[in-house]
Amino acid sequence: MQGTIIKSLSGFYYIEHQGQVYQTRGRGNFRKRKITPLVGDYCEFESTSLTDGYLLKILPRKNELIRPPVANVDIGVIVISAIEPNFSSNLLDRFLVILESKKIKPIIYISKTDLLADQTDILEIQKIYQMIGYQVCLNYSEFESIRSEFVDKIAVFIGQTGAGKSTLINRIDEALNLATGEISKHLGRGKHTTRHVELHEVFDGLLADTPGFSSIDLREIEANELSSYFIEISEFGQSCKFRACTHTHEPDCAVKSAVEHHKITTFRYQNYLQLLNEIEQRKPIYNKRK
Repeated sequence: MQGTIIKSLSGFYYIEHQGQVYQTRGRGNFRKRKITPLVGDYCEFESTSLTDGYLLKILPRKNELIRPPVANVDIGVIVISAIEPNFSSNLLDRFLVILESKKIKPIIYISKTDLLADQTDILEIQKIYQMIGYQVCLNYSEFESIRSEFVDKIAVFIGQTGAGKSTLINRIDEALNLATGEISKHLGRGKHTTRHVELHEVFDGLLADTPGFSSIDLREIEANELSSYFIEISEFGQSCKFRACTHTHEPDCAVKSAVEHHKITTFRYQNYLQLLNEIEQRKPIYNKRK
């Protein structure tokens, strides 16, 4: 039989097949072949009952995320707060780079906008990212208006801890009753409330709630790839004098010119430079010989 892994917990893999969920264990050859089944994997399995089965084979993936560990993702909903914790364009752009590199469609949901005394700045942020080409929602009604995007898709919810991912998913389907947490006053960030990755059937598709985290690294991104994951930088970069232009110091750089003429937002360019420097400065990882 074939199905989709919708949850992995305590050594068991829960596989959805034709409306039924089967509890299975993985065969020992997965470990020998260094294959780690992920939530979202399409797979082959056998089962004599709903609680006694074996995962046999992982079918080819179109993509996978390391953190959160999910495979075959179509849509990435980036939940980032306007306040408590404060909005960070750098963090948002990090998430966007990761999703763009995996060919996952991003949807930006900025939470807690109702807590702002003045929404002028956040409305400007929405406008900037919409002009780049992203869908940006500032409240639940805007988010619900695009629910058709999720039909027959696997979507993952990612973002900083305490941004309200579980709260948003509960708003989508209150029957899920996912645990939510308050912001830690001592740490200034959310408490970890979601302990594992699980797919839930909502919006006629599959949505994943995942453990929150406040930062991500770019281990899989190479310096010469980064500009292609900033949509507007990639577009203007095609007009640069040098094909391998890094948009930092080269003459006749179309990207730097676009920044000077306000065709590329300064903070997006600064975020690009910061991430580029981070990638260039990271230490190489060598495989240790036994």
